[in-house]
Amino acid sequence: MSHERSQEMQNCIDNCQNCHAVCLETIAHCLEMGGKHAAASHIKLLQDCVQICQTSADFMIRMSDFHSQVCGVCADICEACAKDCESMADGSDFMARCAEACRKCAESCRSMASM
Repeated sequence: MSHERSQEMQNCIDNCQNCHAVCLETIAHCLEMGGKHAAASHIKLLQDCVQICQTSADFMIRMSDFHSQVCGVCADICEACAKDCESMADGSDFMARCAEACRKCAESCRSMASM
């Protein structure tokens, strides 16, 4: 494996780091909103997304031989998180922003997983 990251990998790292940050912000927002937004299942999914995005970025940054497997899991979790946030959007830019960040991350991670 080359010790130089491709632009596609760097974009995926950036998408993972952005999704990590957006989901962290969304957790705080959802807890403040309460109700269905603060449901344990929703918060856990956001936390899963935060963690796997950071892990996926870390694996790519250090050029781990296992980054493609981790990216595949990241894509699955991000897709689930995007759907969940979208279902709660109700016109909220905050939730729509989270869904968009998750979808973008899922797309780039899916691409990295197939390499």
